[in-house]
Amino acid sequence: MRILALVPGGIGDQILFFPTLDDLKRNYPQATIDVLVEPRAKSAYRVCKSVHEVLTFDYKDRNSLADFGNLVGILRDREYNTAISVTQNANINFLLWLTGIPTRVGYQGKGSFFLTNSVPLKTEQYTAAMYHDLLQGIGIKSPTPDLTINVPKPDIDWAQNEQKRLNVHETGYILIYGGTNTTSNGSEYPQSSWQQIVQDFRQKQPEMPVVVVQEPEDNFGQGRSLGASEVKITSPSDIGKLAAMIAGANLMLCIDSPPMHLAVAVQTYTIALFGLSSPQQLLPTSDRFLAIKSPNGNLATISPAAILEKVWGA
Repeated sequence: MRILALVPGGIGDQILFFPTLDDLKRNYPQATIDVLVEPRAKSAYRVCKSVHEVLTFDYKDRNSLADFGNLVGILRDREYNTAISVTQNANINFLLWLTGIPTRVGYQGKGSFFLTNSVPLKTEQYTAAMYHDLLQGIGIKSPTPDLTINVPKPDIDWAQNEQKRLNVHETGYILIYGGTNTTSNGSEYPQSSWQQIVQDFRQKQPEMPVVVVQEPEDNFGQGRSLGASEVKITSPSDIGKLAAMIAGANLMLCIDSPPMHLAVAVQTYTIALFGLSSPQQLLPTSDRFLAIKSPNGNLATISPAAILEKVWGA
């Protein structure tokens, strides 16, 4: 059996789709499962254990008829038995119809008449559960499994060496992911506010190191003295190494982002900041994952005191 999942969106969207892929593999252990994703999201599958091959297609690009024709040809040649589509795009559903894939599953709505099986779209729930609803279209009605990932051993080894380099392998650490200069929904949490939070940590728990995840576009914490000592900087080169560093943390503070979903997957205690997006849709219900929602959609309006209250209250 050959199954294709069409999953547009970024890395976070792919991670939230992992429970659906894992349940597919559990129900059809001999099946070959491929995904068709945007090029920017391909790296997510470094930590997914259920996918055989990752194909790329830029769903948002102005694709020509030749582009669509080439994609139809590729999918026809692979002779998939089942296709599961996360998108409600009528053109994509039409494309699936052209491939001749016998079972085509998607959400009810635009272009769903090109599908063989459609399910209601329930957007008010946790997104991983919303994606998992698609499996009802092929008769799988089990509860949504927990979000999990498979971190490659070389990435775990890298993280252990990184923790030794930072001298945090024995003490544990608090990990902060503040995003880049272009963070979730165009909003950014001010560095001055992060600085206040770090200084509070230094005063209350001076023995607990604070590690900041730094990306190429982000200079937060670089060479800056915050309270009694400088923060420590880590720069994982891929999603597997980042996940391994998150797994080793005592606490993760972050914005709504792909690293937040990784923290959920590795069960690291997490406090996440939300701007315009909905915590109910992006975090599972659990005492381990706490959300702080901006009252006006702007992350900058969340006070450091509100975050610290969650930290020390928990």
